[in-house]
Amino acid sequence: MSSILGCRAVAVAGTITQFRRGNDCMSKSGAAIHIVDDDASFRSAMGELLGACGYSVSLYETAKELLDSSLNGGPACILLDVQMAGLSGPQLQEQLSSLGCRLPVVFISGHGDIPTTVTTIKAGAEDFLTKPVTREKLLETVERALARHAAVAAEDRKISALRSLYDGLTPREQEVFALLVQGKPHKQIAYELSISDRTVKLHRHQVVQKLHVRSLAELAVIAERLGLLSETRVK
Repeated sequence: MSSILGCRAVAVAGTITQFRRGNDCMSKSGAAIHIVDDDASFRSAMGELLGACGYSVSLYETAKELLDSSLNGGPACILLDVQMAGLSGPQLQEQLSSLGCRLPVVFISGHGDIPTTVTTIKAGAEDFLTKPVTREKLLETVERALARHAAVAAEDRKISALRSLYDGLTPREQEVFALLVQGKPHKQIAYELSISDRTVKLHRHQVVQKLHVRSLAELAVIAERLGLLSETRVK
């Protein structure tokens, strides 16, 4: 039978040895798990369980302790209780978001209700688990959260690289780029910028070369991903 997390800490602790031996407990490459829960026994037991699976675990009793720590660098996720002294879980989630923290948040609480669950999920929580939770469900949710974090980080790197390429364009090339992605023909671009059709073609060649693309469609994709393609400007 699957071990259950959340009934009693002593029961949780008793599953640690079994948890280590399970096939689902393989090396997790040291991904960081931040556990915020004011129940010391549950917090400690869950930390031991996840630590046994190769995660790098940090424990916090209050939201303030987490906010005072460094959350920068590497794959990570936050396991968060709802009702705590000081800031509640949802309040901490909101504050982390306002600070620009993009780590995925998973709520694990014995005080779950539909309104709270809906609110936290709408605010971007990866999942809302109700105690008791099986180890399989816990691991599945943590892995999904880490996978999403990795995907978001990868997308951020791609966007950053595209932004760097775009910033390498001259002001005139950026003007030509903006008109090209709106689908405007060379003659119209030449008229709007008061330059020759030949000059437009030269600028287009430079834009394509600097952005490492081969078609106007690829230019439009870059513009969209950088937030440069307003719906009101697309024909």
